[in-house]
Amino acid sequence: MTTTQTEQTDQSSIAAGRRMSHAAQLSRQARRIPDAPALSHGGTTLTYAQLNGRVCALARGLVGIGVGRGDRVAVFMMNRTEVVESYLAVMKLGAVVVPVNFRLTAPEVEYIVEDSGAQVLIADDDLIDVAQRLGPVRRGEDSVSLVHTSAAPVAGAQSYAALQREDDGEFDLDVPESDDAFIMYTSGTTGRPKGTVLTHMNLFMNSVNANPVQGVSDEAEVWLSGLPLFHIGGLNGILMYLLVGGHSVLMESGNFSAETAVATIEEYGVTACYFVPTQWRDICEVPDASRRAASLRRISWGASIAPPSTLQAMADTFAGVPNFNMFGQTEMSSVTCILRGEDAVRKMGSVGRPIANVEARIVDPDGVECPVGEVGEIVYRGPTVMREYWRNPQATAEAFRDGWFHSGDLCVEDEDGFITVVDRSKDMIISGGENIYSAEVEAAIDAHPKVREVSVVGRPHATWVETPTAFIVPIDDDDPPTEEEILAHCRERIASYKKPTAVVLVEELPKNAVGKIQKFRLREEAQSLAPELGDGTASQQAHRRRVHSAMTP
Repeated sequence: MTTTQTEQTDQSSIAAGRRMSHAAQLSRQARRIPDAPALSHGGTTLTYAQLNGRVCALARGLVGIGVGRGDRVAVFMMNRTEVVESYLAVMKLGAVVVPVNFRLTAPEVEYIVEDSGAQVLIADDDLIDVAQRLGPVRRGEDSVSLVHTSAAPVAGAQSYAALQREDDGEFDLDVPESDDAFIMYTSGTTGRPKGTVLTHMNLFMNSVNANPVQGVSDEAEVWLSGLPLFHIGGLNGILMYLLVGGHSVLMESGNFSAETAVATIEEYGVTACYFVPTQWRDICEVPDASRRAASLRRISWGASIAPPSTLQAMADTFAGVPNFNMFGQTEMSSVTCILRGEDAVRKMGSVGRPIANVEARIVDPDGVECPVGEVGEIVYRGPTVMREYWRNPQATAEAFRDGWFHSGDLCVEDEDGFITVVDRSKDMIISGGENIYSAEVEAAIDAHPKVREVSVVGRPHATWVETPTAFIVPIDDDDPPTEEEILAHCRERIASYKKPTAVVLVEELPKNAVGKIQKFRLREEAQSLAPELGDGTASQQAHRRRVHSAMTP
């Protein structure tokens, strides 16, 4: 071996010794605490040694069918052990994971598979029929390889179990932290979904940033994953607790049950969990929830703005348990701000302050920093910012302006540096030249004793361009709030121009798989309302005939 070859080998060895991705962390935990519980689902628990063995075997199996560094592997599954195994196996071999929302239709899944250029699609028993209908799976020589988890054979597909048969110990490959790890597609509420490219370093830094703030430190931690694993919050919950050797417990996908959540916390001695505000509201209503969930060391929420009534219910039900608001977005890997437990009550409604290694500013449309108390867009930079939007240079350039990532969230900072989200920029209503922030109107209406849930969107108006419309789920269907009650209630709390000019009672608000309200569907529904509503007595009488109709979610 020449001197140059020796130097190259040494440098390669040094680089490999410095790696610390989540896939490398799994191997570390398997050596350090092999018999500790790592992952539970459906009554079955895998130790760290077992999980790492299955992940390494799957990585070899994927290599055996042609998957290499940089190739994309789509994962189309409900919450289950195989999702976590697939993610970690793809990360171990240096390929790129493409999580696919299990609620998508075949054309929507097909778009993501084709746009990402996925070479393999792994689907579970519940979704294999959808996967088999995809054009990329059916097309000749360049088709996408289909892998299934079914016990029975599936025509034209390979068995997940068969890919895991070869277990020859550790799968050891040096994967640089700068390599792409995930392409996570956004919800696509304003058009085709965009693929957010996250590197191993992005995700690792997110865990490093968030864990110390919450006191996540050792293998005694038990994490309950209440989010779907295709979502950035669901993914990061697993990765954050893997970093310290904690035990992750997966809840079933869809049909959320607050009783089941509390029972699971009680059964496994869960120390931490994350749910969206609507789920926390239901959990707080479970009888004896506080006693049954006595093992909790911390609770957290995010993904959407929480009504004050929900935050108060959490404070009352889990008194003494630190409550963290985790705020961020997929493009930031995801956490950007955290409201710490000690500030949860005194700064209720805030998302906290920027987390370590995330620099944030609130700026006006010209990029000039806003004074304290003035609303602007929050922008970021730091090691958790995504690399790019996949194959979308125009969207990437629009998001990265002046060296900052532009989030689309409208926020305001107080004199203590705490940030409050007032709206998404696309959800802000401009009525008669005045900015109306839907979150402010929602907070006012939510305080009404007859309102269970509310969402406010804008609808076109001939005079004012836009006008607020409130969609309300009543607490009691037999005694819903009237429009007059809601308007009188709003007049006492917000300026007159901010109050809704139409109130629509609905059985439920449309939500996506993580419980976020789909405002784009409400805006579509609002388009059907008579444009003159709110302009006079006659229109209000017409509206009262409309107010009790239920929207189909």
